[in-house]
Amino acid sequence: MSGLFLSKGLYPEDFFRPTVEFLLREQQADGSIPWFDGGHADPWDHVESAMGLSIGGEYPAAERAYYWLRDSQLPDGSWWAAYRAGEVDNRERRETNFVAYIATGVWHHYLISGNRAFLKSMWPCVQRAMEFVVGQQSAHGEINWAVDADGKPMVDALVTGCASIYKSLECAWNISVTLGEPRKDWCKARHKLGEAMRHKPERFDRTWESKARYSMDWFYPVLTGVIPTAKASAHLQKRWVEFVEAGMGCRCVSDEPWVTVAESCELTMALLAAGDHARAVTVYSWLHQWRESNGEYWTGYQFVEDLLWPDERPTWTAAAILLAADALTEYTPAHHLFKEVRLLPDPWEAESRETEASERYRG
Repeated sequence: MSGLFLSKGLYPEDFFRPTVEFLLREQQADGSIPWFDGGHADPWDHVESAMGLSIGGEYPAAERAYYWLRDSQLPDGSWWAAYRAGEVDNRERRETNFVAYIATGVWHHYLISGNRAFLKSMWPCVQRAMEFVVGQQSAHGEINWAVDADGKPMVDALVTGCASIYKSLECAWNISVTLGEPRKDWCKARHKLGEAMRHKPERFDRTWESKARYSMDWFYPVLTGVIPTAKASAHLQKRWVEFVEAGMGCRCVSDEPWVTVAESCELTMALLAAGDHARAVTVYSWLHQWRESNGEYWTGYQFVEDLLWPDERPTWTAAAILLAADALTEYTPAHHLFKEVRLLPDPWEAESRETEASERYRG
């Protein structure tokens, strides 16, 4: 199927129900959500899939997914790069953007469910995770992409990874304010990270070849609020023809004839963040030709060889489809998460201002 045009108030629940059912089928007994049956689970994509369950109204399943992360968290607040069948599958490193994403997922679920008990139960886990991540921030503001098996920093920074962390710090701050324990240090870390991403490009890709050929490096700073709305549309326009194939979607990398569904969904949300609703609707409408009748979506399409590749229909791709649909239709109370920056005000600062104003009035 192709040509599904979505707009506010027009979420096709019956159409997406099989996609939600797919996520439920793939979730393991312990709560983890691997890429597909027999595949591995990594913390970032696991959270993405849990967000899809929340959009689908499957709150208990989504909460089990987050409790799996809580229960498997390492003492330093991190997780290994991959897990399979209840065991660690990759002990080579722990990636900071993987670890930080728990805050985005937990806040997303709370926005949809309103379950404060869940938020409180996950708060210690979120705190430990963000402490690990912020602990990898340099004096320049960027955040190391990972630590190795021994906990030694792998010193360099990724644009996409740091952009994802930037959104996670926003969500972590909002959780802390909601629970009455505002973490100003996280706001400061977020500010420093944003400044580095906007003004210190030399702090990224220092020890490897630039990853600017990847579309995520292009649109993730818009998707996560690093680039403000006023500048976002111009930013996306600069490289539009490099990455976007009309009628298909967004390339994963600029120099390969391969469009991918998840990146196209994220580009859809980045376009919404930039205020370009018409192109967001159009890009998203192309993606359902890669859908199977059971609600699963292929990873991508190699358009020179006319080949669906790889032979995978991952859970996180299905979840990205649901996230973009929610952003377009405003179906859940979390629809704005990747379209806007919404930092909750510090209640203590507000109280101080009110007290000061009251004292001036009495004086």
